[in-house]
Amino acid sequence: MPPAAPAAPARVVPAAPGSLTAGVRHPVATLRWLWPAYMTPGRPGRPTTQQELRWIYVAWLGAFLLKMLGSSWDVSWHFRWLRDDLAPPHLLNSAGTAVVIALVVFHSYSGYGVDRRALRLMQWGIATFLVAVPVDILNHRINGLDITSWSPSHALLYIGTAIMLAGAIRGWWLYAAPGRVRDLVSLGLWLFFVENVVFPNQHQEYGVLSLRAYEAGRTTAEPQLLDFAASQGQTPTMFMLPVPSWVHPGWMLCAGLLALVVARKTVGLRWTATVLAATYLAYRAVMWLGLVAMDFPPSVLPLVLVLGAVAIDLAVTWRMPGWLAAPLVTAVFYAGGAVQDAVGFLPPWNWTWWSVLLVGATFTALWTAVDAIGRSRWLAAWRAPVEPGRAGAVSGGTPTR
Repeated sequence: MPPAAPAAPARVVPAAPGSLTAGVRHPVATLRWLWPAYMTPGRPGRPTTQQELRWIYVAWLGAFLLKMLGSSWDVSWHFRWLRDDLAPPHLLNSAGTAVVIALVVFHSYSGYGVDRRALRLMQWGIATFLVAVPVDILNHRINGLDITSWSPSHALLYIGTAIMLAGAIRGWWLYAAPGRVRDLVSLGLWLFFVENVVFPNQHQEYGVLSLRAYEAGRTTAEPQLLDFAASQGQTPTMFMLPVPSWVHPGWMLCAGLLALVVARKTVGLRWTATVLAATYLAYRAVMWLGLVAMDFPPSVLPLVLVLGAVAIDLAVTWRMPGWLAAPLVTAVFYAGGAVQDAVGFLPPWNWTWWSVLLVGATFTALWTAVDAIGRSRWLAAWRAPVEPGRAGAVSGGTPTR
């Protein structure tokens, strides 16, 4: 009888850092522990402890914080300097993107912290974003000056970011235990989602002040930027305020406030929309101070977002249907906009009756659709996790550790 084959030596895993602070303080030791402990093959739905989930999704928050800081700086940068692929805000945003790529690879290989639907959203989102990057660079090379946030190539970047964030929101909400940590991380992920949605409007919010400064003879743009724009046949108005005046209020209401409606219904906390809007504006105010201190152009702040958010929270709390709540929120939104416009702290809005009615009707239709989806069997089925990894663990398949 042949001798039994020697048993494979057990893999030695270094001790865990012990806390998030210790892990950040000693990154090399953290990586030496992380790789053998967690970079093992698995399928979505693989059992994950609450501590592991917190580590994973705090990393997601950190990645999107880098991306948000970079993109916020990028808007102001482009109202002063010519575009540069290796500009500091681009590099900061790219650092956040690199962390996101690493996280998606981790989820895809290990199966930790996601079900199959959440993982697919993350994968499709980062794929869309990465396709958009060379498309955007090519667009700049072909069309010359392009600082508008409303170009098709930029739209692909926003769409990719929204899809990957939807995957992260789903993964966290499925597996995090109810409690304060779950609520705080959910609010953080939704904050980045809302910021990504309203981001294009920053072009008008910077452009209105940049145009005023130019017309007053104290432009905040460098001469090379203005000269290059002129050589492309663009006037200062064309590249500082490149879209019609109905776009800013229409997008803020039908995209930004609609995202807050979905966040309020998903998270479920009474003042979800208000907290998200107020935190976003507080962030914008801090960035405003920092950018102005570094001699970058300032922007106006969309304070009407908070008024709309408060109205949303009250409407959902009072269980008002979308067909009734949306017109009321629209009225509050435009009333707040009129006040902000009166003090000269708002981008150009279209105040014609037909524009206001059309934007309000669109918002009402969208909110009503959200209500209908919320009551549908499809959503109830979609909320159920798809977990091939957990099924394998239960049935005696591939070990989960």
